Amino acid sequence: MIQLYEIYNSIQGESTYAGLPCVFIRLSGCNLRCRYCDTEYAFEPEFALEIDDIVERIAEYEPVKLVEITGGEPLCQEEVIPLMERLVELEYTVLLETNGSILLKDIPDEVRIIMDVKCPGSWEQESFLLDNLSYLKPDRDEIKFVLTDRFDYEFAIEFIHKYSLANYTNLLSPILGELDPEELAGWIIDEKPPVRLQLQLHRIIWDPDREGV
Repeated sequence: MIQLYEIYNSIQGESTYAGLPCVFIRLSGCNLRCRYCDTEYAFEPEFALEIDDIVERIAEYEPVKLVEITGGEPLCQEEVIPLMERLVELEYTVLLETNGSILLKDIPDEVRIIMDVKCPGSWEQESFLLDNLSYLKPDRDEIKFVLTDRFDYEFAIEFIHKYSLANYTNLLSPILGELDPEELAGWIIDEKPPVRLQLQLHRIIWDPDREGV
């Protein structure tokens, strides 16, 4: 059984898939406690389902074939691996949103990984596993840095250069109410790092505190 908080259909709000219709499978539970977490409500499960039941639920939203597995932290639950394998077999495009603190070695090759590197402003900077960089595919996977201020920005740029990540899709995402997107955009325009500015589209379209979007 997989412990879940919600399954819903919405618009993908982040990554290079932003703007596309997407089915979200939000697993419950997380091994981190980031200071700015916007999904604390998912720490505890609302229900549990077998993989077959999850597949049946998301099939209700066809023809949408883009699925994101998110949390919480999905990799806290071992059954998420066979869930991803099943979705790949059914020819879904599968995105995995993960916090970078759990090893990625068992993720199916076809899954698109969107991995956080926690910056100092998260208070979970030491959680990242450097070995995870070796499991990422530059032509498919994406690396996300959530920023609270200029210090986080400089940390992200230094990390990208230190580990030669310029050929990856590096997403810089400002925290709502802490870092002005216009200010971040200015830094990117002036300094031209190998990054992409990311805004949480779903929190612009809907109330930032609304669940299920």
